Amino acid sequence: MSSLDQPIFWAFDVLPTIIPIVPTGADPDAATGGLSLLHLKAADIRQAADGWYTVLRLGEIEHRLLLSEMPMAGEFYAAKLSFDQDFGIRTHAASRLWRMLHGQPPGPAYHELSPQRRKRLVLALRALDGRTEGCTYRAIAAALFGAKSIPERAWKTHDLRNRTIRLVQTGLALMRGGYRNLLHQNRRRKRGSL
Repeated sequence: MSSLDQPIFWAFDVLPTIIPIVPTGADPDAATGGLSLLHLKAADIRQAADGWYTVLRLGEIEHRLLLSEMPMAGEFYAAKLSFDQDFGIRTHAASRLWRMLHGQPPGPAYHELSPQRRKRLVLALRALDGRTEGCTYRAIAAALFGAKSIPERAWKTHDLRNRTIRLVQTGLALMRGGYRNLLHQNRRRKRGSL
């Protein structure tokens, strides 16, 4: 299996869209029937200290689930949501899963990065790559914005120099763990965070 096809498993405390599920013992024909995990492949299940993580693919969407025990054939499951700081996010994720299970469109993800934010993050990572390779801010700016955008004389006070420095700083913050802030968009961000 290609590394691009491998499921990615996140820890429950890091990714708030992971849905904890528990066995229901319900009859699948009943109106309250639950989720069946019969079609999961072994590659989509991982054991960790806090339980069993699964990646359930429905259509183009991956739903991430956490079970306290290994999934059992023939068992049906329901979401178990705690009133914690991620309740809103987990409820939204559970609702998207429910809609997919009932043949409805899932709706939008809880938070999606705006095109501007995506572009800035891509530029920040490219700027970080240049800086870690030993490039000057001027060379990084030329690679990101084009050499024609860089003034010959007034570089020290030019806006692109300051912008390039900020992009490198953002890239460094991402590298040092700030990427986790992207997973918790609803939480109040600290000053200076991404």
